[in-house]
Amino acid sequence: MAPFWKTLLLYVFGFSLLGVVIYTKWDGNPATDPPTPGLSDVLDKPIDWTPLFIATGLCCAALFTSFVRWWTLVRAQDLPFSLYNAVRLGLVGYYLSTFLPGSIGGDLIKAYAISKEQTRRAVAVSTVLIDRGVGLWALFWMVSIIGSILWLTGDPLLVNNVVLMGLVRFCVIIVSFTVFVWVALGFLPQRRADRFARRLEWFPKVGHALAEFWRAVWMYRKRPGAILLALILSLITHTGWVLMFHFSAQVFASTFPPNAIGTFAEHLLIVPAGMTGQAFIPTPGGVGGAEAFYGYLYFQFLGRLAAVGVLACLTMRLITWIVGFAGYIVYIRMRAKLPTPVEVAPAQTADALPGA
Repeated sequence: MAPFWKTLLLYVFGFSLLGVVIYTKWDGNPATDPPTPGLSDVLDKPIDWTPLFIATGLCCAALFTSFVRWWTLVRAQDLPFSLYNAVRLGLVGYYLSTFLPGSIGGDLIKAYAISKEQTRRAVAVSTVLIDRGVGLWALFWMVSIIGSILWLTGDPLLVNNVVLMGLVRFCVIIVSFTVFVWVALGFLPQRRADRFARRLEWFPKVGHALAEFWRAVWMYRKRPGAILLALILSLITHTGWVLMFHFSAQVFASTFPPNAIGTFAEHLLIVPAGMTGQAFIPTPGGVGGAEAFYGYLYFQFLGRLAAVGVLACLTMRLITWIVGFAGYIVYIRMRAKLPTPVEVAPAQTADALPGA
């Protein structure tokens, strides 16, 4: 099947799924005491514009921080790359990730664009891979840190919730294992790293991508300071996304009972899980699947109304559509500024990746 028809089917599937999610949460339950509101009730209630504007501002701030993170990772490899170009390519990447199926479309255009501007092309592409990897890693770090604090302080929000406890334990295990691997890489000789990369290439279809990602990780293992800074910037970025969701949930607060909307601490635990899940939904921007997933998280993890999670995700989606489209308009008006050649050591003039 031609790629066009595959893409069209993903659009149809995504928006059909969104329609199903909205339909199932459209009507509330008037038989409960007090009556449980549904999505249809927002039509009769006023919108609170203040949290909507705050959420929009937080989206722009978090987006800019993510651009700074990528620029930091590129500069860590001594590649001539300006923050201006990081913002320019980041804007078009965000636009494509928002409106195209899958979550890597924006990464592909960023990788292609930066590789055309650099002589060390494999290294340039690896910065996009590591940027995505560090961003995902930071989500596990966020849940682990917040969950551990709540756990150690005996907060009933966590200790009385078996499902949330399981989520925190899982994230702590992932972080502990990856930190162990990161430390162990420091004792791995170059020849074994090269051998492992060649073995990864034997995997069907995904072997080349796995090998390239491994080489990127190995290359950045020699730049621990850059990874630490990127991790901190990722935590700042993700905090912005969590706050964005938190305020998005309050836009229609008048529709629901006061205890229907989750607290900021609760959102700190479930939003990273929602963002991780959304990254693997193949529909455009995760449409349909993300709304269903946030509704599930709200009901199963927090024991609150699923309609609130669905509506908060819909509000976030509207904001990201507006910001993504506006960012594309800005992108097409920004002229590319080619990097200025810089003096590098002879050892750095060759591509850092084996076989590149």
